[in-house]
Amino acid sequence: MTAFQTLDDVDVKEKRVLVRVDLNVPMEHGEVTDDTRLKAIVPTIREIAKKEGKVILLAHFGRPKGKRDPKDSLMAVAGTLSRYIGKRVTFADDCIGGPAERAVGAMNEGDVVLLENTRYHPGEEKNDPAFAKALAKLGDIYVNDAFSAAHRAHASTEGVAHLLPSYAGRSMQAELDHLQKALGAPEHPLVAVVGGAKVSSKLELLGNLVRKVDALVIGGGMANTFLAARGTEVGKSLCEHDLLDTARDIEAKAKAAGCAIVLPVDAQVATAFSGDAPRRTVDIDAVGPDEMILDIGPKSVEAVSGVLETAKTLVWNGPFGAFEIEPFDAGTVAVARRAAELTKAGRLLSVAGGGDTVAALNHAEAAQDFSYVSTAGGAFLEWLEGKVLPGVEALRKH
Repeated sequence: MTAFQTLDDVDVKEKRVLVRVDLNVPMEHGEVTDDTRLKAIVPTIREIAKKEGKVILLAHFGRPKGKRDPKDSLMAVAGTLSRYIGKRVTFADDCIGGPAERAVGAMNEGDVVLLENTRYHPGEEKNDPAFAKALAKLGDIYVNDAFSAAHRAHASTEGVAHLLPSYAGRSMQAELDHLQKALGAPEHPLVAVVGGAKVSSKLELLGNLVRKVDALVIGGGMANTFLAARGTEVGKSLCEHDLLDTARDIEAKAKAAGCAIVLPVDAQVATAFSGDAPRRTVDIDAVGPDEMILDIGPKSVEAVSGVLETAKTLVWNGPFGAFEIEPFDAGTVAVARRAAELTKAGRLLSVAGGGDTVAALNHAEAAQDFSYVSTAGGAFLEWLEGKVLPGVEALRKH
């Protein structure tokens, strides 16, 4: 990751270190219900504190639209974060001005302060230079450890990075390293698995991937659109019939680029979107007019597993079927576990990301054996689409 400076490139001792983290975690009754993002930032916070830097945490929470809203206060997260890092986290009632300056001024080396929600100020999402300057005033150096917010050109993710010496935190560093290995300079054959409901939501992703990967495995509802474009009857399955020409165009681009498109050859079908509905496994050209495709079948699992056997690198975004409803999770679970086995055996570098993908891999109990699972959501998807991420670009060495 030579294009970015990391914590290896700076002495943080006695420095005020502004650390942008992602604390936008789900809460119920004042308790964090998913701690994935908290766990991700612990190494960076602990390292800076151990090296006697002053850790000043910047984060957003919810969508308060530039105004103070008690339900979007980060105060509730401070106590939970204290438990994770094993150190008291002091909370400041604002992220700029008097409350923030007093909290930072009272810090000793190794202390941790969490500033209030940056989105309480309209200047955050507008990337207002004056607001960025007010944030930068609190620190000597800036560390971005929130890849999940790096696709936004906001004051705390992009603006501040231009005003202070800037570095990637350990979570950001790991994300960039793995994405570089997966798409920047991958070992071939490179395979992408792309699933999900709609082609329309992943047009840019598919367009970018067909130029880079050796095989593109398409699953979920979007596979039905490609099947229909080939003339296959898909019954009452989720299908974007207005995008058949688009699907054919993507296939043509894939063929020109030497990228193989892999679609289901069989499927689990049912007449209703329910785990209790009568179901059957059929070849893909035998879907009845009243049936809907809800998962890939065993022949498809075998075919996709065969593609993975020959791969060196895998990028995965999206499930193969309605994995939330048993037994329509079977295809996703089987392929995920095969990818995990190959990774564990040292035969495959596997990088996955996106909300549904993380949930599906966790459901399959396969996530822990993937090389890297990104929780970044939108930022991960935009990276796969080949877009420039402002929060990452701002960290580049110039």
